[in-house]
Amino acid sequence: MSSNKVRDQEKTERRDAVIQGYIESREKQRQLQKRTLGIVIASQTFGGAGLAAGITVGALLAQEMLGTDQYAGIPTALFTLGSAAAALLVGRLSQQKGRRVGLAAGFLAGGFGAIGVVLAAVFDNLPLLFLSFLVYGGGTATNMQARYAGTDLALPTERAKAISMAMVFTTFGAVAGPNLVNVTGQLAESLGAPVLSGPFMLAALAYIVAGVILLIFLRPDPFMVAKGIAEKENHNQAHQSEDITPSVHKRGIIIGAAVMILTQIVMVAIMTMTPVHMQHHGHGIGAVGMVIGIHVAAMYLPSLITGILVDRFGRTMMSYASGVTLLIAGLLAAFAPADSMILLIVALALLGLGWNFGLISGTAAIVDATPPQLRAKTQGKVDVLIALAGATGGAMSGMVAAQTSYSTLSLLGGVLSLLLIPMIIWSRAKPKE
Repeated sequence: MSSNKVRDQEKTERRDAVIQGYIESREKQRQLQKRTLGIVIASQTFGGAGLAAGITVGALLAQEMLGTDQYAGIPTALFTLGSAAAALLVGRLSQQKGRRVGLAAGFLAGGFGAIGVVLAAVFDNLPLLFLSFLVYGGGTATNMQARYAGTDLALPTERAKAISMAMVFTTFGAVAGPNLVNVTGQLAESLGAPVLSGPFMLAALAYIVAGVILLIFLRPDPFMVAKGIAEKENHNQAHQSEDITPSVHKRGIIIGAAVMILTQIVMVAIMTMTPVHMQHHGHGIGAVGMVIGIHVAAMYLPSLITGILVDRFGRTMMSYASGVTLLIAGLLAAFAPADSMILLIVALALLGLGWNFGLISGTAAIVDATPPQLRAKTQGKVDVLIALAGATGGAMSGMVAAQTSYSTLSLLGGVLSLLLIPMIIWSRAKPKE
């Protein structure tokens, strides 16, 4: 056997021994859960800044390069479509290699995609722009999948709170990003690049730092420990029962996925066209950054309270609250005067809050419904559907707004959110399998 193979085998044995130590000790599991949350929080702070670039100026950059509003939603659709592919790959990689490898790879891909967007803007290259937005979506998918890492070792009664802890710290980067559009724009201009490429320079740095944090510090891997615990429990149960097939609750997956898919469509569609709508009515890029910054804050900052509410009142009740909140947001965005910053801020804040309710309640439902042996893979598949829903919302938003109006788009989004209620009722009414 070669010396490299011997070293690899010894490294694997040491890693397995460390993981085994955590599997055997409840106290070590609690310590690792606390440490994991801290590492995820650190990475999410940077990841949020990377995420915000596409939200804030993606549509404006496309509008500038394409010379038309009709396809302004294409960048959002592309990076959301890219996030769909990345969600599947990150989920599968995490299932096989653990959260550390899967999440780090996704964030690094997002960083390289952001670099590609900057280069496309500099050279006015549309094919490169579209390709780069697809790769940039890897960061978006990873930013979303990182929320699952905090639940791997969490108690069932604390899962929503763990999700919220991972999400709430995304706020710092996600709010800072939109509010730095002027500063990053000036930096880009000083370097001879288009102003709107500036936020993507910040995104590249933020995503790469987030990936490096996870790659270096997320050891031992919480998901690998959780899998080991589940395998030990199954082994113990084998002496009592012949059937130790991991239990999957399909209704829980249906409910969780439906909630997150619909909230994603509504949120992405209205959010994507808000910067274009504002620019058409005389609002500057600074005002756009402020409105989107508040929107992103509302997407993530309420997470701590939302997590407590979801654990206390249940996944279903908070899913209903999501639909109602999104309806109010859509109605307000549709009927608010275009020159009213205050009403636009309130509408976009409610849009973010409704999405927050839906994401945390839906995510908790998915975690509840899946065992560790299948969890990461299932989570990746669900996030693919969420990303595709967002891509649809982003692509259609520009076309609907161009053919009708921003008000019509917002009204349709608000009404669509009400579908959450009958879908959840239908899913809950299905007979147990």
